[in-house]
Amino acid sequence: MKRVIFWALAVLNFIAGPAAACSMALVLAFDVSSSIDVGEYRFQTHGLADALLDPEIMDVLVQHQVALSVVQWSGAEEGDLSIPWRRMLSYGEVKEFSGWVRDMPRTWEGSNTAVGDAIAFSAAQFDRVADCGRKVIDVSGDGSSNAGLNAGAESRKAEAAGVEINGLAIDIIGASITAFYERFVVTSDGFVITSRGFSDYPRSIREKLLRELIKPGS
Repeated sequence: MKRVIFWALAVLNFIAGPAAACSMALVLAFDVSSSIDVGEYRFQTHGLADALLDPEIMDVLVQHQVALSVVQWSGAEEGDLSIPWRRMLSYGEVKEFSGWVRDMPRTWEGSNTAVGDAIAFSAAQFDRVADCGRKVIDVSGDGSSNAGLNAGAESRKAEAAGVEINGLAIDIIGASITAFYERFVVTSDGFVITSRGFSDYPRSIREKLLRELIKPGS
């Protein structure tokens, strides 16, 4: 039922919304592979939901009418548009979107980690927001690929299509995931923010959003 509501509201938003400029379309892509337990999933959803309500972030989202969507990803061919595109035309819409993220049901459990498939699936979502100036994928995860498409090849394809990819690497011990994201995931104009474990995720996703969103105002 929640999925039906998400899609219905998204359609209404695109039909009824004003034809004002959209400076940026941002896909927020969550890792829900087998390495993510219930509590770690909650750190991601609640951390993002809270970050969207940060006054500085809300101001940029509304002033520049940023379009947001949420993708859950796991193994090969396991990508799900869990919250479809919604343009942030008011503070009320940001708050509503934040609530959807907080309550979002998990799509997969116990599957592999296919970062390349996550990139490919996310990049395919931009057709509905072709009028937005920047097209950005925000990939969050705690593991390197162990299945599916080659992450580096899919990142290069996305960049050739005009898509920027940034990463939030959740490194519990050391910096191996950060290194993987820097080498294979982000585009040449992208960046990686490191989250030192899941408890650090709320801080790191706020930092990441601020860095991504500052460009529309420059």
